[in-house]
Amino acid sequence: MAVKIKLKRLGKIRSPHYRIVVADSRTRRDGRAIEEIGLYHPVQNPSRIEVNSERAQYWLSVGAQPTEPVLAILKLTGDWQAHKGLPAPAPLLQPEPKADKRALFEALNTDGDEAKGEAITQKAKKSDKKADEAADAASTESTEA
Repeated sequence: MAVKIKLKRLGKIRSPHYRIVVADSRTRRDGRAIEEIGLYHPVQNPSRIEVNSERAQYWLSVGAQPTEPVLAILKLTGDWQAHKGLPAPAPLLQPEPKADKRALFEALNTDGDEAKGEAITQKAKKSDKKADEAADAASTESTEA
Protein backbone atom coordinates (compact mmCIF):
# COMPACT_ATOMS: atom_id res chain seq x y z
CA MET A 1 0.00 0.00 0.00
CA ALA A 2 1.45 3.38 -1.03
CA VAL A 3 1.05 6.09 1.59
CA LYS A 4 0.96 9.79 0.67
CA ILE A 5 1.18 12.95 2.74
CA LYS A 6 -1.33 15.26 1.11
CA LEU A 7 -3.70 18.19 1.66
CA LYS A 8 -7.32 17.66 2.65
CA ARG A 9 -9.43 20.65 1.64
CA LEU A 10 -11.94 22.19 4.02
CA GLY A 11 -13.77 25.52 4.16
CA LYS A 12 -16.09 27.54 2.00
CA ILE A 13 -15.75 28.25 -1.71
CA ARG A 14 -13.46 31.27 -1.50
CA SER A 15 -11.92 30.67 1.89
CA PRO A 16 -10.14 27.34 1.73
CA HIS A 17 -8.10 25.85 4.51
CA TYR A 18 -6.34 22.55 4.49
CA ARG A 19 -5.28 19.80 6.83
CA ILE A 20 -2.05 17.99 6.14
CA VAL A 21 -2.97 14.31 6.31
CA VAL A 22 -1.37 10.92 5.82
CA ALA A 23 -3.60 8.76 3.62
CA ASP A 24 -3.60 5.84 1.23
CA SER A 25 -2.72 7.11 -2.24
CA ARG A 26 -5.91 5.56 -3.65
CA THR A 27 -8.30 7.56 -1.46
CA ARG A 28 -10.09 10.70 -2.57
CA ARG A 29 -8.62 14.13 -1.86
CA ASP A 30 -11.05 14.72 1.00
CA GLY A 31 -11.50 11.04 1.84
CA ARG A 32 -10.59 9.02 4.89
CA ALA A 33 -7.15 9.71 6.32
CA ILE A 34 -4.84 7.59 8.44
CA GLU A 35 -3.63 10.56 10.50
CA GLU A 36 -3.74 14.35 10.52
CA ILE A 37 -0.32 15.90 11.07
CA GLY A 38 -0.83 19.60 10.41
CA LEU A 39 -2.76 22.65 9.23
CA TYR A 40 -2.37 25.06 6.33
CA HIS A 41 -4.46 28.25 6.03
CA PRO A 42 -3.32 30.11 2.88
CA VAL A 43 -5.90 32.91 3.05
CA GLN A 44 -4.66 34.35 6.35
CA ASN A 45 -1.96 36.99 6.15
CA PRO A 46 0.65 35.65 6.85
CA SER A 47 -0.30 32.10 5.92
CA ARG A 48 -0.79 29.85 8.92
CA ILE A 49 1.33 26.70 8.75
CA GLU A 50 1.43 24.22 11.61
CA VAL A 51 3.10 20.83 11.24
CA ASN A 52 3.64 18.21 13.92
CA SER A 53 7.33 17.68 13.13
CA GLU A 54 7.66 14.46 15.11
CA ARG A 55 4.83 12.76 13.22
CA ALA A 56 5.97 14.15 9.85
CA GLN A 57 9.48 12.79 10.45
CA TYR A 58 8.03 9.40 11.37
CA TRP A 59 5.90 9.13 8.25
CA LEU A 60 8.73 10.29 6.00
CA SER A 61 11.05 7.72 7.60
CA VAL A 62 8.65 4.82 6.91
CA GLY A 63 8.33 5.79 3.25
CA ALA A 64 5.32 8.11 2.93
CA GLN A 65 5.66 10.31 -0.15
CA PRO A 66 4.59 13.97 0.10
CA THR A 67 2.68 15.58 -2.75
CA GLU A 68 4.19 18.69 -4.37
CA PRO A 69 2.23 21.25 -2.29
CA VAL A 70 3.01 19.37 0.94
CA LEU A 71 6.68 19.10 -0.07
CA ALA A 72 6.81 22.90 -0.42
CA ILE A 73 5.24 23.29 3.05
CA LEU A 74 7.65 20.79 4.58
CA LYS A 75 10.57 22.67 3.03
CA LEU A 76 9.31 25.93 4.59
CA THR A 77 9.02 24.36 8.04
CA GLY A 78 12.39 22.59 7.74
CA ASP A 79 11.01 19.07 8.17
CA TRP A 80 12.11 17.99 4.71
CA GLN A 81 15.67 19.21 5.29
CA ALA A 82 15.75 17.37 8.64
CA HIS A 83 14.60 14.17 6.91
CA LYS A 84 17.24 14.48 4.16
CA GLY A 85 20.02 15.61 6.50
CA LEU A 86 20.38 19.04 4.87
CA PRO A 87 21.00 22.30 6.74
CA ALA A 88 17.89 23.92 8.17
CA PRO A 89 16.31 26.84 6.26
CA ALA A 90 16.21 30.39 7.55
CA PRO A 91 13.31 31.01 9.95
CA LEU A 92 10.08 32.27 8.45
CA LEU A 93 9.93 36.05 8.56
CA GLN A 94 6.75 37.77 9.64
CA PRO A 95 5.84 40.59 7.24
CA GLU A 96 5.59 44.07 8.68
CA PRO A 97 2.02 45.23 9.22
CA LYS A 98 0.79 47.48 6.45
CA ALA A 99 0.14 51.13 7.26
CA ASP A 100 -3.46 52.24 7.60
CA LYS A 101 -4.43 53.93 4.32
CA ARG A 102 -6.96 56.24 5.95
CA ALA A 103 -4.38 57.49 8.45
CA LEU A 104 -1.91 58.16 5.62
CA PHE A 105 -4.57 60.07 3.68
CA GLU A 106 -5.48 62.21 6.68
CA ALA A 107 -1.79 62.90 7.38
CA LEU A 108 -1.38 64.25 3.84
CA ASN A 109 -4.43 66.48 4.18
CA THR A 110 -3.25 68.28 7.35
CA ASP A 111 -2.49 71.52 5.48
CA GLY A 112 -5.73 73.00 6.71
CA ASP A 113 -6.95 73.33 3.14
CA GLU A 114 -10.39 71.96 2.74
CA ALA A 115 -11.38 70.41 -0.56
CA LYS A 116 -13.17 72.96 -2.67
CA GLY A 117 -15.07 70.40 -4.72
CA GLU A 118 -13.78 71.62 -8.06
CA ALA A 119 -11.12 70.53 -10.48
CA ILE A 120 -7.55 71.42 -9.63
CA THR A 121 -6.41 72.09 -13.18
CA GLN A 122 -7.87 75.08 -14.96
CA LYS A 123 -9.61 74.58 -18.25
CA ALA A 124 -7.87 76.24 -21.16
CA LYS A 125 -9.97 78.72 -23.08
CA LYS A 126 -10.46 78.36 -26.82
CA SER A 127 -8.75 81.65 -27.51
CA ASP A 128 -5.71 80.51 -25.52
CA LYS A 129 -5.54 77.32 -27.58
CA LYS A 130 -5.65 79.29 -30.85
CA ALA A 131 -2.85 81.56 -29.61
CA ASP A 132 -0.74 78.55 -28.61
CA GLU A 133 -1.28 76.92 -32.02
CA ALA A 134 -0.29 80.14 -33.82
CA ALA A 135 2.88 80.41 -31.70
CA ASP A 136 3.76 76.78 -32.45
CA ALA A 137 3.24 77.32 -36.17
CA ALA A 138 5.44 80.44 -36.12
CA SER A 139 8.22 78.63 -34.25
CA THR A 140 8.21 75.71 -36.70
CA GLU A 141 8.39 78.09 -39.69
CA SER A 142 11.37 79.94 -38.18
CA THR A 143 13.27 76.69 -37.56
CA GLU A 144 12.68 75.51 -41.14
CA ALA A 145 14.05 78.70 -42.70
